[in-house]
Amino acid sequence: MVNLNEVEVVSFDVEGTLVTSDFSYAVWFEAIPEHYAEKNGIDFELARKTVEAEYGKVGDQRLEWYDVRYWFDKLGLGIPDQVMKKCSSRVCYYPEVKEVLTSLSGRYKLVVASGSTRDFLHHLLQDIEPYFTRIFSSLTDYKQLKTSEFYLKMCQTMGVKPGQVVHVGDNWQFDFVAPSEVGIQAFYLDRKRQTKYRRSLTNLVELTAQLAD
Repeated sequence: MVNLNEVEVVSFDVEGTLVTSDFSYAVWFEAIPEHYAEKNGIDFELARKTVEAEYGKVGDQRLEWYDVRYWFDKLGLGIPDQVMKKCSSRVCYYPEVKEVLTSLSGRYKLVVASGSTRDFLHHLLQDIEPYFTRIFSSLTDYKQLKTSEFYLKMCQTMGVKPGQVVHVGDNWQFDFVAPSEVGIQAFYLDRKRQTKYRRSLTNLVELTAQLAD
């Protein structure tokens, strides 16, 4: 069990934790290739392969990988705002999310600690943003991935000690290892039930059980 006497803040990753990947897939693998195809007069499948090859050249360890404005500029597609707005109907929350956020918001300060840019978070959090007192984007706010340094800066900004924060997310390195390194009480969300680690969860309802009296 988490030390309840210390916890003041519960921090959530977004994609894969609160929100499914549907919106991101629609942007990266449908809308962008579609616009690229139209601009260059080629069919969709060729555009998709070309765009994905460009993604691969950058790789997910560079900040540009996650920056939709970088890709629209690089591919000559203009401004992404209307495209993201069009895709926002694809935002889908996991079934337990609103119930869990409602339950926890009365006892803790809830925050977002995400590797998504604020461009994406604006749409991803469209129906649940009021639950959160702070929203942190490692990319937009600190120009870095979700490292231990990011979590430490987040705590400093909130004026809390790492031991007063619980974080949950679905990426082992970014959401469990990195926050744990600075003393945050982290939980690894494994919705596919591939691990049996003591601090792994299969859904967010299990988090409320961990935080229960």
